[in-house]
Formats: sequence, structure tokens, C-alpha cells
Amino acid sequence: MLGFITRRDYRVMQRANKWPAPKWVRLWALYATRAGDGWLWFLLGLGILLLGDEDRFAALGASGLAAVLSVLSFMGLKHLTGRRRPCSIEPHCWATLLPPDRFSFPSGHTMTAFAITAASCLFYPFLLPAMLFCALSIATSRILLGMHFLSDVVVGLIIGTGLGYVAFLIFI
Repeated sequence: MLGFITRRDYRVMQRANKWPAPKWVRLWALYATRAGDGWLWFLLGLGILLLGDEDRFAALGASGLAAVLSVLSFMGLKHLTGRRRPCSIEPHCWATLLPPDRFSFPSGHTMTAFAITAASCLFYPFLLPAMLFCALSIATSRILLGMHFLSDVVVGLIIGTGLGYVAFLIFI
């Protein structure tokens, strides 16, 4: 099974790394990745604080806990697995971003995006379409920019969503 996943990961990596994406895709991927660096989550928290209802402090607590759990989890898992990033294996034809660290598995941007999305949207379901779009954009951008394999992103999505749900349960 692991061999099957690895072969598929490398196939997707090679296609993404060799695809001369149109300029709008390049810009979208770059902005999506930069949004996942943390400022988007700060703006979300500020919006919830200023515009939220009586659950705003619980929503902020759950989202903050989800983010902290995510960061601690992906840092530990990355060092435990030690998987190299696609950009260190094969050059990318247009992306020139430097990776934030050496390791690929799982995607920390994706994990944090889905952890915060799950925690905040369980309190405010009307945010789900916009938050899901942002989280999926961040996840996709990590593959397109050569930072992660597909399986890194899928596992980050699953773990992040679970962490967001656990954080929500703690704060309800």
C-alpha cells in the first residue's frame, strides 16, 4: 500500500513540477500559501472577536487551541517521519519559494488550515463555504508550489479536521 501511495505521489509531483501554469494560477497559489502563513487566521480571529455573538470567546479558544495542537502535531510528525520535500527531490519549473523546513509529511499549512476551519465553522457554520475555499486553496497551493506531495496534504487535511473537532468539543 505504501508503495502504491508513493508511486502516485511521485507521479503527481512530476506533473505539478513540470506544468507551466498560467500566471493567474501561479499568483493564486502564491497568495493562497501566504494566506496560510498565519495572517489569514489572525484576521479571522479579529473578525470573530469584533463581530461574533456570545460564543465568540469559545470559538476563539477552540480555533486557537486547534492551531496550537496542529503546529505541535505537524512539527513532531515531520521530524518523526523525515520525508523529504518534492522541491528537494526534483526542481520545479516555475515556483521559487523556499520551504519553511526540510520535511514534507504532513503538510503543516494544510493541517492548520483545516484545524482552524473545523473549529471555527462548528461555531459559525455560515463561514464554511469561504473557509473551506481558503483551506482547499492553501492545500492545493502546497502541491502546485512543489512544497508537498498529495499524501502530505490529504493526511494534513484529515488530522487537522480531527484536531479542530477535538478543540471544538473542549470548548462547547
